[in-house]
Amino acid sequence: MADINVSTAASRLPEPETERPGGPAFDLIELLFFAYRDFIGDADELLAKIGFGRAHHRVLHFVNRHPGMRVADLLDILKITKQSLGRVLRELVDDGYITQRAGPADRRQRLLYPTAKGEALALELANLQTRRFVRALHECGPASREAARRFLTAMIEPSARGEVEALIARADQLSRGRPR
Repeated sequence: MADINVSTAASRLPEPETERPGGPAFDLIELLFFAYRDFIGDADELLAKIGFGRAHHRVLHFVNRHPGMRVADLLDILKITKQSLGRVLRELVDDGYITQRAGPADRRQRLLYPTAKGEALALELANLQTRRFVRALHECGPASREAARRFLTAMIEPSARGEVEALIARADQLSRGRPR
């Protein structure tokens, strides 16, 4: 995807040979590929029925989790260009899943909110993916959720972990105050 803003984080990672004798961790790479394929595939099926794709899912997910977020913040989270977001966001707004409002202090700001229709779709997609997580965590046994959280957090660039954890914590706190 040409619209992704890529950092040079990969250049700061340890060399594969020093981490794993015998070269690249092909087994983990492939397991992650297949796990992601199946994890996102559940949502892809539902999205395809309404003419949406993964980009729509990502935008709707974060707008639903962070109602009132600025477009600039969404661009920063997704690491995509304004042009790429523009098309997807326009479709979500035109189809009634997201609304845009001017900021209260700065009218130039565009704040994004899910509509009731958007919240319902975001929740349906999250429930599909949650079922897959629940099954996998059940198969892995006790304490697997915390181990999975630690692993996924460790996969994030160290300099971004605090920001990601704070983002998730804010969304969790917001969602506790919203009816579902």
